[in-house]
Amino acid sequence: MLKKSLVLGAAAAAMSVAIATASFANEAEIKAKAESYTKSEIAKWVADADVVAALNAANAANAGYDQGKIDELDKQWRAEVGAAARPLIDQIMGSAASVKAKGWCSGAGGVVTEIILMDNKGLNVGICDATSDYWQGDEAKYKNTFTKGAGTVFVDDVEQDASTQKFQVQTSMTVVDPASGQPIGVVTVGLDAEGLMMQ
Repeated sequence: MLKKSLVLGAAAAAMSVAIATASFANEAEIKAKAESYTKSEIAKWVADADVVAALNAANAANAGYDQGKIDELDKQWRAEVGAAARPLIDQIMGSAASVKAKGWCSGAGGVVTEIILMDNKGLNVGICDATSDYWQGDEAKYKNTFTKGAGTVFVDDVEQDASTQKFQVQTSMTVVDPASGQPIGVVTVGLDAEGLMMQ
């Protein structure tokens, strides 16, 4: 009886995954939809004058940072995650750019699961929720956008969240200052795949 129950349970789980995957299309379709959403919606968010001003201010403030300083701040951020005192995280979470990001997250009807707005070095400027690290400059989301220039969009692989069992995809794009046409940062947005396909 136990063996039969285990077999039936495994079959039901496999069928559930198959149905879930089939219900919102394949990875190529999800990534194409994510790129379209980035160009039509996210591009409008990051063209906001307050966002552009926040990125330009961060770039000016962080202009003198070398890799040693970046690593030091990243180490501090990681140590603050889960800690009672977290001055660096609280500074970013309370920024004007984070207020904007939280508004985008809450106003997207559950489609947006996370937002990271970063400066020209890949350091956090605005976030919805605390990230695991402060510096994104060593990751694909930054390397495949900012270094490629204005208008670049990078959609990462679709992944299943272990805790929620939901499929998600991260999309990133280079943020440009409309006045100069120059790249000033990157935005990365996590999207719920099923919600995205229902848009």
